[in-house]
Amino acid sequence: MSRKLLTLSLTVTLMGGSAYADTPQVAVDIAPVHSLVARVMDGVGTPDLIIQPGASPHEYSLRPSEAAALQDADLVFWIGPDLTPWLTDTIETLAPDAAVTALLEADGTIELKFREGALFEAHDRSDDKDHEQEDDHKDHDDHADEAHDDHDDEEAGNEDHDDEETGHDDHDHGTHDPHAWLSPQNAKTWLNVIAGELSATDPDNAGAYFANAAAGRTEIEALIGEVTATLNPVRDGQFVVFHDAYQYFEMDFNFPASGAISISDASDPSPARIAEIQDRIAEQGIDCVLAEPQFNPGLVATVLDRTEAQTGILDPLGSDLEPGLALYPQLIRNLSTALAGCM
Repeated sequence: MSRKLLTLSLTVTLMGGSAYADTPQVAVDIAPVHSLVARVMDGVGTPDLIIQPGASPHEYSLRPSEAAALQDADLVFWIGPDLTPWLTDTIETLAPDAAVTALLEADGTIELKFREGALFEAHDRSDDKDHEQEDDHKDHDDHADEAHDDHDDEEAGNEDHDDEETGHDDHDHGTHDPHAWLSPQNAKTWLNVIAGELSATDPDNAGAYFANAAAGRTEIEALIGEVTATLNPVRDGQFVVFHDAYQYFEMDFNFPASGAISISDASDPSPARIAEIQDRIAEQGIDCVLAEPQFNPGLVATVLDRTEAQTGILDPLGSDLEPGLALYPQLIRNLSTALAGCM
């Protein structure tokens, strides 16, 4: 190589390479959250996805490349231990020096308590909220629902999830339903949280992070309007979901499910729970029972037996979508079209 070309090569490396090297390494647990982080980092860097699409986050074995991404991470964004309790020790071991953000615990996050029963009533959607009812923000929790106070202490002690469920519904889990990414309102909040954490580590790109977050919030506002228009014609329909993962979506769009075959962690339901769901379908003429690509379709077939309900598929993780900044809005859009198409 000539001296002139060598000088040019070094200049490009120093000018372009140094900026790249300063970009924080970011690891994210699930694809929907990865999509939000990718939206904020657009044009600056690319986050690493830890749990691959198509896998259940409730149980997962890390690949070597995913473990390496955690080891290299300057920042980690995850829902928190209520979704992936097995990941708690892994993060502490592999990323002890990383800045770790559990989004379920972030200020402003709407949190809902678990629904334990197979059948859902209208009051469940309002009484289960853990925070102030008027603005749903975490920093106004003094008006939390009193209907659940008599068992809050018991739930608070259930931090460690048993990954070897036997099919019973009375198992331990965290305090809150962790599927909070299915609330676009939470997604809007998290975009700013993500931008703030990235900016604290990488202040040189703070302007880009917050500009991207603002653009993402505008996109989600438009998405909310689109989904509302999709659901409006079928609001009289009734549906049952495979596992109780959708109450955040139900709350945001005022479109409640009638029940769930399995509880929030998707463990196998008891025969009594299946019988409850079958009775509800028969008694109320449920229109649709929705399966999920990650879980056993045989359970849905059992529930549908001798009923006239239609079936469809809801995917809370976007397992068939390409990971990246476009995944989150398409995931929410797909939920609404699947529901509308099944009614």
